[in-house]
Amino acid sequence: MPYRAPLKDFRFLFDKVVDISQVSATERYAEATPELVEQILGEAGRLCEEVIAPLQRAGDLHPAKLENGVVRTSPGFADGFKAIAEGGWVGMSADPDYGGMGLPMTVTTAVNEMMSSACIALQLCPLLSQGQIEALEHHASDAIKDLYLPKLTSGEWTGTMNLTEPQAGSDVGALKTKAEPNGDGTYAISGQKIYITWGDGDFIENVVHLVLARLPGAPEGTKGISLFVVPKFIPNEDGSLGDRNDLRVVSLEHKMGIHGSPTAVMQYDRATGWLVGEENKGMAAMFTMMNNARLGVGVQGVGVAEAAYQHALAYAMDRVQGKADGTGTIVEHPDVRRMLTTMKADIYAARAIALYNAISIDMAEATGDAGWKARAGLLTPITKAFGSDVGVAVSQEGLQVHGGMGFIEETGAAQYARDARITTIYEGTNGIQSMDLVARKMMDGGEEAYRMIEEMEESAEAARARLPELAGDVWSAAEALREATEWLVAQQDLQDRFAGSVPYLRAFARVLGGFAHLKSALVGDDSHKALARFYIKRLLPEHVSLLAHMREGAEGLYDISLDDLSAA
Repeated sequence: MPYRAPLKDFRFLFDKVVDISQVSATERYAEATPELVEQILGEAGRLCEEVIAPLQRAGDLHPAKLENGVVRTSPGFADGFKAIAEGGWVGMSADPDYGGMGLPMTVTTAVNEMMSSACIALQLCPLLSQGQIEALEHHASDAIKDLYLPKLTSGEWTGTMNLTEPQAGSDVGALKTKAEPNGDGTYAISGQKIYITWGDGDFIENVVHLVLARLPGAPEGTKGISLFVVPKFIPNEDGSLGDRNDLRVVSLEHKMGIHGSPTAVMQYDRATGWLVGEENKGMAAMFTMMNNARLGVGVQGVGVAEAAYQHALAYAMDRVQGKADGTGTIVEHPDVRRMLTTMKADIYAARAIALYNAISIDMAEATGDAGWKARAGLLTPITKAFGSDVGVAVSQEGLQVHGGMGFIEETGAAQYARDARITTIYEGTNGIQSMDLVARKMMDGGEEAYRMIEEMEESAEAARARLPELAGDVWSAAEALREATEWLVAQQDLQDRFAGSVPYLRAFARVLGGFAHLKSALVGDDSHKALARFYIKRLLPEHVSLLAHMREGAEGLYDISLDDLSAA
């Protein structure tokens, strides 16, 4: 089935649920009128349906390859990226002073989801550039901004992030890449980085790497890490390309999915780089890019889920098997209908959470309000983890809807499952997201979490008169979440928090999803009410077992010894 952009859902969520009008009411985003947003979503939808989606299978069947030092990309990817760049889609939220559109992140988030549905392997390229643009806007010198941002924003150049090393994965502080001053304001960067998404490509004029490295005498751990911009070709002052830098792609990873995206091992041999931000403050600067990417990765999960759902629905509506009422196709079987409705309800919840997150980012940017900034911080790990979990779950359910045909590669259903799997891992595993939620995001004593829970409870209370049964369930779930949060912030031993962090994050997302569905039911039509009832009555109750799991703490995890865990 050809991909169809879910424009109707985006319009409804924008107007009736997350309220994008509050963003356009600010001076910062006053030009993002409803008419302009509608036009942008429509154009993006057509691009995704007609240009990008046809590249999905080609990227899977004809992966990127390294030939004689050159990264050869999948058929059609060059033209696909050209269409993205020439349409201005890379710089949607970038600063207009450097050629960007200056649009709200909420709009960019919707467009990124559609691109991920169409072809996540290609969408990764502009996504990383967007994150690098934001990092440079916030932390780079004016000279670096003037030279690099126009090229990155236009898509002439693309950006990467270089954190991981063979011995330094999640423990970034263990990195060994060195940066030595050259005495002229530049630095010699030496070391190896792995898992570098879109580390190079044959249609890219220049690849700009953001590299974490350690200066001589720098403190150990993350407090001694600096950030450097290291281009493939050293640009001249006018932006033209100069000498080739001393860096290269050593190899490309052979991966489970996203085959069209070249994942490189990068080698730096005294490559010339420029400091971004202050010495030893590189992690703070890189976190700007990482948080951008975490929202983006959560949205990638939703995007792949939407595509997998559409694929499964089309098959179910066409496949005749067994005795079924109505059309005679398997979509009439109760269990198939259960799977499809679960997929749709979870996609809707995850999409709403991502858009709430983006709205918070936009309002923080437009107003400088600390409350909006805290809200964005709280929602970022939830968006990343829940969105990517939904991507994996829905794509797996899509296989199940196909039955035996789902296990056959020719149907294309398996590709969604393989592509989605990485989203729970990169940009910080979902376990790390949950640890961030219960530790760093709870350093305020849970104040922002309580504020959001209170808003959900007040909304549910107000809905009791019209939808008493559904509203009551959402209120009770939010109250259970509040009580669990009180228990969580009372734990002084972080191990007790960490042990239950994954189920806590999942429960928080479940309740947020119920809140979004309830709000949709209040202002939507019968289809919104039916979907809300399905989610609230069948999926929301999962929060009970999740919060019970969370309260067990860490002690029981270590009652089973390593010997007991061994199969020997």
